[in-house]
Amino acid sequence: MDGDDFSGKANAEAKGFNPGLIVLLVVGSLLLTFLIGNYALYVYAQKNLPPKKKKPVSKKKLKREKLKQGVPVPGE
Repeated sequence: MDGDDFSGKANAEAKGFNPGLIVLLVVGSLLLTFLIGNYALYVYAQKNLPPKKKKPVSKKKLKREKLKQGVPVPGE
C-alpha cells in the first residue's frame, strides 16, 4: 500500500464547512440572540417599569353593574 489512496480523502475533507451549515449556524445564532434579548428586555420591564394603569370605569357602567346585582343605585 502506498500513501496515494489517503491523499484524496484528506483533500476532500479539507474543503471547509458546508455552505448550508454556515447559513444554518448564522440564522440559528441570530434567532437565539433575538430570543435571549427579548427575554432580557421582558425581565427588565417587569422589574423596572410601573404597572399599567387601568381605565377608569364610567358611571353608566357602574349603574348597569349594580342593577344587574340587584343593588339599588342611590339617587334613583
